[in-house]
Amino acid sequence: MRLIFKYLFCMGALIALSSHDLFLKTNNYFVPADSLVKLFLFNGTFDQSENSITRDRIIDATILGPDLSFHPGIGNWYDQDNITYLQFKTGEAGTYIAGVSTAPKNIELDAKDFNEYLEHDGVLDELDARKNENRMGESAVEKYSKHVKCILQVGDKSSDDFQQILGYPIEFILQDNPSEISSGSIMRFLLLSDKLPLPNQLVYYGYRKGDEEVVPEKLHDSTFVRTDEQGYGSINLSNAGVWYLRTIQMARSSEEGLDYESNWATISFMIR
Repeated sequence: MRLIFKYLFCMGALIALSSHDLFLKTNNYFVPADSLVKLFLFNGTFDQSENSITRDRIIDATILGPDLSFHPGIGNWYDQDNITYLQFKTGEAGTYIAGVSTAPKNIELDAKDFNEYLEHDGVLDELDARKNENRMGESAVEKYSKHVKCILQVGDKSSDDFQQILGYPIEFILQDNPSEISSGSIMRFLLLSDKLPLPNQLVYYGYRKGDEEVVPEKLHDSTFVRTDEQGYGSINLSNAGVWYLRTIQMARSSEEGLDYESNWATISFMIR
């Protein structure tokens, strides 16, 4: 029996320390107008989904274009091979934004697992705070939710719909249209928390060219930027391919029974 408990504890720790970012992606970020498009959610890393997302966790799904304001119904979703798929039909040409927001969920970790999780997923400011305040020995109950976006270019006419604010607890707003820039350009972005600029926030990024993992997403010391005092940041789009930004905003919580609340944000887009 002790061996079983030990095994379950180790498995729980392993699951807790694995990355569980959420990404909204597609196989083709440039699609025709009036065509069927398939988006999918990867819950794990940018390259592998560890499990699908149940519909009760999804509290908002929105797709916006020049003539489209679409909120998917139950018939637009299905699951396959640990991936959640979303199908919809595009309208007229333009640069679309798609977003998904999940309901909060609680997790409880002992001190060691929580510290390792902060380091592994790059929540380094809170890790430093725990060290400086001698809280490294404290366990933690965390409430977390995830808010993800994807930019699609529909047809051959661009628009500014990709910059619409969806009102999520945290979200990226790209300042440049991915369909209008190329490799070697600078991508500027704004990070909002409750619709207000989020300053001095660590933002990680990476890209994929085909099936090649060009920038390993866990090399935090070489793949992050910080937002400035106005919540803006920028990255150098060194290559064509699919790019992503990701961040975890974590704060101490005053809610009874909680120690922390975190909101996770990602966005994916493609440049050619």
